[in-house]
Amino acid sequence: MTHSRVEQRARARRARRPVLAAALALVAAWLAPAPAAAQIGSERYAAMVVEARTGRVLIAANADETRYPASLTKMMTLYMLFDALQEGRVQLGTPIRMSEEAASRPPSKLGLPVGATLTVQQAILALVTKSANDVAAAVGEHLAGSEERFGQMMTLRARAIGMTRTTFRNASGLPDPDNITTARDMATLGLRLIRDHPTRYHYFSTVHFNWGRAMIRNHNRMLGDYEGADGIKTGFIRDSGFNIVTSAIRDNIRLVGVTMGGSSWVERDRHMGALMDQGFAQMGVAPRPPSSIMAAVPAVGAARAATAARRAVPDRRAASTRTVAAQPRVGAGRGTTAARAATRAVAPPVQRATTTRPVATTPARRSAQAVAPRIEQGSRATTPALPRPVPRAPTPTRR
Repeated sequence: MTHSRVEQRARARRARRPVLAAALALVAAWLAPAPAAAQIGSERYAAMVVEARTGRVLIAANADETRYPASLTKMMTLYMLFDALQEGRVQLGTPIRMSEEAASRPPSKLGLPVGATLTVQQAILALVTKSANDVAAAVGEHLAGSEERFGQMMTLRARAIGMTRTTFRNASGLPDPDNITTARDMATLGLRLIRDHPTRYHYFSTVHFNWGRAMIRNHNRMLGDYEGADGIKTGFIRDSGFNIVTSAIRDNIRLVGVTMGGSSWVERDRHMGALMDQGFAQMGVAPRPPSSIMAAVPAVGAARAATAARRAVPDRRAASTRTVAAQPRVGAGRGTTAARAATRAVAPPVQRATTTRPVATTPARRSAQAVAPRIEQGSRATTPALPRPVPRAPTPTRR
């Protein structure tokens, strides 16, 4: 072979290299997983998974970015109500009156008439299952005199338990641009509910309860659909997307997870399940068969959820541990003894000042009410604010 022909072939190989490299880059880009935020829907995405005994952070993504909590706000409302029960300021049978202001809240709601009452226990069940906005407002008024004052008390209590970037403006989570939180703060709240009120946490395992002639089901479909799940709360407004805080226990290891910004409850729950699976794997818990949530979606959807979980950033600052002291199991969703007991819980007939029978309303789409009153200006300096949403017509709320 002549020297010139060798040179020609060498030049041809060199010329083909950029083309081959570009082709390989395209294939790699096509096969590469998309970022976690894209899979969960938008820039609103945030997530965290922590181990409950030590508080060790297993997974974190946008964990300190401010987000709208939506009905996750009611976790704090319940925390305040549990505090009042613990301190003896109210009893489970204490009546809570429905004011005109509270009754005007948009759905989801129980729909009690003005002047009607329900007990503290009924209020707890209504908040856990139906995420009733009218009941949340009534609870706030009962504990603080007004919902505005209750929002201030919620914020102060949140700061005291370590929720450093959360501000509450109302008891329900209905739209307010200043009602903000973070995934880390919501994980903190979930942990504190379990630790500070262990005898009340079982309410979050309630699958449904009877209200008059209506059976109200829990909006949290992770109960029963994810093995070991026993709470905690879901939330949705248009500006937040679909949010959830979930607690689950497997092999005596409890995790608390947060997912915010889902485009649907299916995507949110699927992603939450994938993150919890990853968290349990990090703690050395043997994998379980796919949950019904994961099995009910196309394989590509499950793969994307797993991709998002892999892309979530693990926080390795805390020391690793795989042994956990025994904890009382408060329930594990449908099919367990605790859950069956919860589903049989029947609320007594509503006490009311009028002869009108309370009508159980369905969580249909309706117009959201104007935002709740603002907190005093002095408390705003410590909390980073979200960019104000673009003004739009009143938005429907859903849980």
